[in-house]
Amino acid sequence: MTDALKRLSEEGVAIWLDDLSRKRITSGNLAELMDQQHVVGVTTNPTIFQKAISEGDGYDTQLTDLAARKVTVEEAIRMITTADVRDAADILRPVFDSTDGRDGRVSIEVDPRLAHDTRATVAEAKQLAWLVDRPNTLIKIPATEAGIPAIAETIGLGISVNVTLIFSLERYRKVMDAFLTGLEKAKERGLDLSKIHSVASFFVSRVDTEIDKRIDALGTDEAKALRGKAAVANARLAYQAYEEVFSSDRWNALERAGANKQRPLWASTGVKDKAYQDTMYVTELVAPNTVNTMPEATLFATEDHGEITGDTVSGTYEQARADLDAVEALGISYDEVVQLLEEEGVEKFEASWNDLLKSTEAELSRLAPSEG
Repeated sequence: MTDALKRLSEEGVAIWLDDLSRKRITSGNLAELMDQQHVVGVTTNPTIFQKAISEGDGYDTQLTDLAARKVTVEEAIRMITTADVRDAADILRPVFDSTDGRDGRVSIEVDPRLAHDTRATVAEAKQLAWLVDRPNTLIKIPATEAGIPAIAETIGLGISVNVTLIFSLERYRKVMDAFLTGLEKAKERGLDLSKIHSVASFFVSRVDTEIDKRIDALGTDEAKALRGKAAVANARLAYQAYEEVFSSDRWNALERAGANKQRPLWASTGVKDKAYQDTMYVTELVAPNTVNTMPEATLFATEDHGEITGDTVSGTYEQARADLDAVEALGISYDEVVQLLEEEGVEKFEASWNDLLKSTEAELSRLAPSEG
């Protein structure tokens, strides 16, 4: 039996886990995944934390202490989530050290309610970096219109960033531009560019989910032939854009000053449609210098039956462009779809954050010391 995950790593794809919980840390499971499944990073988001905190009693000890101190629910959430990220970062530290900071990273998201406020996002990024206080942290900032200048400013302060919720090729180019602007600011401030790292999280499965829904509504054979093609095509064209930007004169000047490339990260790689191979967003997006952050089910599916056949992205750009053009020709607007997905993405994370507030508040009330 071939080791598909090992082969994937050898092809230049860093395998990150898209999940984190106190139980995963304390049980030794995260260390085990690093050892046996080639996991070299972790991503989190408000939905992941909401699920972790609302299930089981792994947080009761800390919540009891927080309740005794009568902290606000917002402070409680930050204490809980940053504790998990700090502990995970310590477990991943050997990978961080052995890869010169490239991997061994743990991501934590700014409060999604700040997604449309540039100054508040930068302030929150600084606060989170200070709270976690680990060099192998990435602060997640959404690629909203307000997020773009926040990314440049945060990178310019020397804080490593995971840019999240990227759906469109145009927005991705703005993200890369913001990254380069941030590096130029950092250079002007005399910061060590070699210590600044970034990934750009380009979302995959949600693109197919939305476009397939519109294809199914059309119902023609011509339309159905394009099911499941848009997301991979979109991601492959993103990689083409990455290759262009990171071979430019502007980039070369920064690289000579010690800068690291901002890697594309394939996010939302769990396959939603049972009609598709459950490893599709892994095997079809194999390219050097990328990251694939996977839910646990996708990680094990890839290990079990993923077929890694080398680079599946380079040289596919003409076909990818043709696939997206064909979808557009059906009357399905690419621009409309990606804008909708960005808005929904922010809304979903906000909803998860609000659920997290409610469930944490309930836990604090349950564990509060009785008066007397």
